[in-house]
Amino acid sequence: MTGTHLRVGLVGYGLAGSVFHAPLITATQGLALDTVVTSNPERQAQARAAYPDVTVAASADELWSRAGELDLIVVASPNRTHVPIATAALEAGLPVVVDKPVAGTAAGARTLAALAEERGLLLSVFQNRRWDNDFLTLRRLVADGELGDVYRFESRFERWRPQLKGGWRESGDPAEVGGLLYDLGSHVVDQALVLFGPVTSVYAEADVRREGARTDDDTFLALTHESGVRSHLYVSATTAQLGPRFRVLGSKAGYVKHGLDPQEAALRDGLRPGADDTEWGAEPEELWGRVGSGESPVTGGGSPVRTLPGDYPAYYAAVARALLADGPNPVTALEAAAALDVLEAARRSAAEKVTVTL
Repeated sequence: MTGTHLRVGLVGYGLAGSVFHAPLITATQGLALDTVVTSNPERQAQARAAYPDVTVAASADELWSRAGELDLIVVASPNRTHVPIATAALEAGLPVVVDKPVAGTAAGARTLAALAEERGLLLSVFQNRRWDNDFLTLRRLVADGELGDVYRFESRFERWRPQLKGGWRESGDPAEVGGLLYDLGSHVVDQALVLFGPVTSVYAEADVRREGARTDDDTFLALTHESGVRSHLYVSATTAQLGPRFRVLGSKAGYVKHGLDPQEAALRDGLRPGADDTEWGAEPEELWGRVGSGESPVTGGGSPVRTLPGDYPAYYAAVARALLADGPNPVTALEAAAALDVLEAARRSAAEKVTVTL
């Protein structure tokens, strides 16, 4: 550690590394992006252009010989590499942040967690959607009892992408840990667990809709929580008409919210937290969700509820505090393993056409 800055090595500079991790790391007080690892010459050039003072390396192996010069490794490489790279970092004595899913299996996540505990090192999982604007708002509504006892939680992460984009995420190779169940499903399942606790049973339907697709692109999960709440979760790349992001039904009222959190779009557009006077993660009033009962929000039912600003920067701020022993790990590997238990059960349910008990 140099001065007050924790030096970060970022492995991977694709979508996750360039759009999410690098901008959020550099926007976090107390963190300094030291090295970007990518073997792709075009991405190497992009990293040098965006961060002229940062070292660019072709292989993660170059980091381990410099372990004493670094304070944190962030793994934002393809899913199949998460476990081996995180393992190498921990064995080199370095704390680690791993993009979701932390591993391809719950057992793999728990093995990593055990290694981190044995070495006394931080192992955190980047579940950024816990800091989406709509999720923060819903979490407050539930905590404040505004909806009463929640009966049903409907969560949709839907897109209209009828043409394949290509790449490992759409590969049918199980080693790649691709498909929407493990991609967007990692988000919606994690959010359901945070809100309503452990799950006792899982039913799922996973389909391959697009021509040429090799892995699931239209998937539904039905979870029964120990608390009695039922979560209905949809992830899809083939949704021609998008449903509400959240529809949450309780004994007192319901909450309906359309539209996605604006932070990903802002980051893709090159905007950065704290770079101007605009409130980061905020959305206009016309996009606020509505709370009410007995009438559809489409016909004016319920009252608008201000959406809390989204706050992806809060994740890395919490990581920095945890590294300095000034706060807890914001997302543990064991929490991620619990979500992977659900995803594995969903994959089995869809394949065998059964309900799986956990």
